[in-house]
Amino acid sequence: MSAPVLRALAGLLVVLGACKEEAPPTSPPVPVTLAQVERKAVPFELIATGTVEPLQTVSVQPQISGPIVRVAFREGQDVEKGQILFQVDPRPFQAALARAEAILERDRAQEANARQEAARYAELAEREYVTAQQYDQARTTAAAAAATLAGSEAAVDEARLNLQYATIRAPISGRTGSLRVREGNLVRANEPTPLVTINQIRPILARFAVPAQHLPLIQRHRGEELVVVAEPVGGTGSPSEGTLTFVDNAVDTTTGTILLKGTFPNADGALWPGEFVNVRLRLYVDQDALTVPRRAVVAGQQGSYVFVVQPDSTADTRPVKVDRTAGELAIVSGEIAPGDRVVTDGQLRLRQGSKVQVKGGT
Repeated sequence: MSAPVLRALAGLLVVLGACKEEAPPTSPPVPVTLAQVERKAVPFELIATGTVEPLQTVSVQPQISGPIVRVAFREGQDVEKGQILFQVDPRPFQAALARAEAILERDRAQEANARQEAARYAELAEREYVTAQQYDQARTTAAAAAATLAGSEAAVDEARLNLQYATIRAPISGRTGSLRVREGNLVRANEPTPLVTINQIRPILARFAVPAQHLPLIQRHRGEELVVVAEPVGGTGSPSEGTLTFVDNAVDTTTGTILLKGTFPNADGALWPGEFVNVRLRLYVDQDALTVPRRAVVAGQQGSYVFVVQPDSTADTRPVKVDRTAGELAIVSGEIAPGDRVVTDGQLRLRQGSKVQVKGGT
């Protein structure tokens, strides 16, 4: 074998020996985000979807017939109880009242005269200056005059009431809806279509249903003032806080739910009739709950677990049991303690003992 070949073989052996002595490559640290395990006060809440409804709804309808001469509000305006909404032409009713009052004065005079006449006949009858038949006739006339007077008084009351009905006022305070008549329109008594609808929105209600299995828990805390929080389904508005004011007296057997209602002051008008809202009914507050972020919990074949980062920057799996969730928090029990650092982002690349590199969090 020639010298060049021997030298080439020797060089190859040296290279192979050097490769055998090199250490195998190690995996780089996994970048993760951390959060601390904490004990904190966490409310126990039932979550539901509800519908906002007005505390009261009144359809304003005319009690008399006549043309509208004035509309005293703008549609969509807030009105107060007793505020004037419409004015029906009052002149026919003013004339009717004046006529009824005139008839009342006539009948009052006739009744007074008949009563005096009956009194005189009573004295004459005692002295036998008139017959009993004449005295009875005088008494009958006086009684008829009194009945006529009572009828006239009722007619005046009715005419005065009709005149009052010519001014249509708001029966409740609230927000007016679409206006269905304008000035000059003729309205008739007891029309099926209302002139306007008023919804009372301060305070306002939100109705929602929860599974009937929670009813014993609700009843247990019913004596307390239970807080109800509602916010628009789209999440565009701020939450409104109210109190639970109604628990239905029967479970809906078709859905297995119980109907509840919360009352909200709604001073800012954030809740609107007919709106869908996300509702949270707060039953009590767990003052010492062990919590981790919900995203820290990993679901595995053997159950739920979290990755706890050790002081040497390695990941250790710890089994946990999720008792319940509250917003972005999970209330858990298991082999973790307050102060432990758990991984909230990057778990998919972790294994038991994996090295980690913190990219954020605490």
